Formats: sequence, C-alpha cells, structure tokens
Amino acid sequence: MAARAYGAERVPAGEGWYQELGNGWFNVAYLIRLRDGERAVLKIAPPAGVEVMTYERAAMATELAALRLIREQTAVPVPAVHFHDGSHELCDADWFFMQYVDADNLGLVRDSLSPEEYASCQEAVGAANRVLNGIKGERFGPLLGGPPRGDRWREVFCAMVEDVLRDGERRRVDIGWDYDAVRALFAERGDCLEEVTEPVFVEWDLWDPNVMVRDGSLVSLIDHERALYGDPLFEAGFTGAASDVLPGDARSFMRGYGKGPLTATERERRRLYTVHLMLIMVIETVYRGHTDPAQYEFAKAQLAKLLGEFGLRP
Repeated sequence: MAARAYGAERVPAGEGWYQELGNGWFNVAYLIRLRDGERAVLKIAPPAGVEVMTYERAAMATELAALRLIREQTAVPVPAVHFHDGSHELCDADWFFMQYVDADNLGLVRDSLSPEEYASCQEAVGAANRVLNGIKGERFGPLLGGPPRGDRWREVFCAMVEDVLRDGERRRVDIGWDYDAVRALFAERGDCLEEVTEPVFVEWDLWDPNVMVRDGSLVSLIDHERALYGDPLFEAGFTGAASDVLPGDARSFMRGYGKGPLTATERERRRLYTVHLMLIMVIETVYRGHTDPAQYEFAKAQLAKLLGEFGLRP
C-alpha cells in the first residue's frame, strides 16, 4: 500500500515503521513512517462482508467527499488526502493515505486542561463548525446522493431514524422500548422539523476525539465519514443545549458558533436528534460486537430518560 501510494523508494525497510492507532471506532487506522521520515496515516474501511448499520455504508467515500468539500470551500484545517485506492486489489476494502496531524487529541488531553483552556478550544470548534455549516447543499441527506435524500428535512431525518430502527429490529436489539412507540414519537413530534428549509453541510460527528489541538489552538478536524446535508442543530456541539443526557456544556461551543439560546422549537428538534443519537449508540454495540456492556447500558438508560421526558412509558 505504501509503495503504491508513495513509490517503492519511500517504503522503509525493516520493522517498526507502522503502528495501529486505536482511537477510531469504525475504520482501522495506522501511523506510517516513510523512509524519508515523513509520517502519514493509512485508513482502511471495513471489508464488504462486515455488516454495518445502514447509515454507515459508503462511510469512507463520504469522508473523502467531505474532506474535498471542506478544503475547496473553507479554510477550516483538515488533513490532506495523499492517495485513495478503491480497487480492492491489495485488500478487500477501500483505503486511503492522508496527512498525519502532529497535535494532541482533545478527547485524550481535555482532563489535563484548565476550564479556561478547554472553553477556548470549544469556542474554536464552534467557530469552525459555523464555517462548515456555511457550505450549501442542493438537497437534504447523504453527501453522495442516494436515499434518504430529499427536499424536506422532516422526511429525510425521519427516514434516517427509520433506518436505525430497522437495523435494530434486524439484529433484535433490546432498546428497552417498543420500536413502534419510538416511531410514533417522531411522527407526532415532527412538526418542529419543518422549520429547517436550507440544506447545509453538517459534520455531525465533531466530538472532542475528532478535534486536534496544540498549545490551546485548533490544529485540525479529523474523521468526517458521517457528514451529510441537514440542519446545523444536528451538530454534536449542540447536544448539551437541550438535554443533559450526555456530559458536557454547550455554552462555549455556542459562544464560538455565535448562537444564542435555543427557541422552544429548536430545543424540540435538538431533543429529537439526541433520541436518534441514543438509538444509534444502543444499536451499534451489537453491530460492532462490543463485549463491554458499558456503552449499551449507558445509552439505553439515557434513551429511557429522554423518551420519558417526551411522555413515553416502556
């Protein structure tokens, strides 16, 4: 792979020039040190035979499209793509090499930062996220087209929820609730989604582990495989603005973004988005074969709390 991407003359001899990076939850990633000392990251998608959730299909192609859009239309720092191979000649999955970002992962260092330093990082993330949301789309839904793409956010988002619910039913995942009762919630509460009329680029997965920082400054944003065209309030940074089911304070992010307190309708939308997120967090544990039940139990409990706030009972 390194020879194909960079040429045989740049492939180091001997051992110890590559190592797996263990922080990712979907693709596998390796840190590569080339013969001339340059470091790069190799990402490999799951093989075609591995069952993933519906929304995760074509995730690597989505990430490549997102990186291209961000680099072409904004100044937000993201890694450069060096080489992509979708031929499946060298392995049974897509893969690509990208620039190595020499910085600290905010998800790993946040506990060592002072509250002021962490707030500054979150403000920078909010400001960068606002720029990303300035990328306009033609229709709501996946960056690459295909279902569930459409002109109405309500229809597209509810179709996304339906995909997640069907994924759970297919693997008989116990979410603690009747699946049809959850479906009914989105049908009954979906009027608030009609307020969203302009499709914009949404990163969606911009949590701390996908933020690289150095000396308190934002250096790069990584892992873009879940990007889509949708509602800016779908962004991870807004999760804490309408619910406390996930730890974190959205105020610094929102200050950097330039967003004031949410309206009642916006709070309703954001809570629906968090229900969708908790459904994913419960159901994905089965698809990923988790042996540690911690995420499943946490997400299931938070899902119960959220649905209870909407008036549902198991």
